[in-house]
Amino acid sequence: MPHHSNGGTSGPGTHTISAVVEDRAGVLARVAGLFARRGYNISSLSVNSTHKEGVSRMTLRVKADSSAVLEQIVKQLYKLVDVLKVYDHVNDDVVERELAIIKVSCTASNRPEIMQICTVFRATIVDVCETAVIVEVTGRGEKIDALLRLLSPFGVAETARTGCVILARGSAET
Repeated sequence: MPHHSNGGTSGPGTHTISAVVEDRAGVLARVAGLFARRGYNISSLSVNSTHKEGVSRMTLRVKADSSAVLEQIVKQLYKLVDVLKVYDHVNDDVVERELAIIKVSCTASNRPEIMQICTVFRATIVDVCETAVIVEVTGRGEKIDALLRLLSPFGVAETARTGCVILARGSAET
């Protein structure tokens, strides 16, 4: 069953914005620069091509204390020549996902416990060696954070996360 949220957010003051952009060199730098000039840190960023040739989707997650300031950023994004469409998902019913791979230290004796935790989170062990396993998990950021908390006593050696991707439910565009 897909998880969804109203608002495309992960915590108070967090906004998820999708920008549909032309797939050209420098677009990412211009968009990121706009947020930096306004003093906003991008906490999650995902960029990839879409089903339309020459068009990419950027999904950015930022903390913003003021919706008015964020509205200004959205207006400024529209002024960038390569930006085709911008969506602030603050009131949208969305499906959001993130992928993480996590390297966890383990021994033969505690590997079954790690496997059990992974099962609860519908995570998959994708690599096993004598001293570590690599776990793959998809879901909302909160789910990945919870899995990391449970795996941390074993020793999380490394993590890699994709950043949030998001689509509006139903026929609404994202």
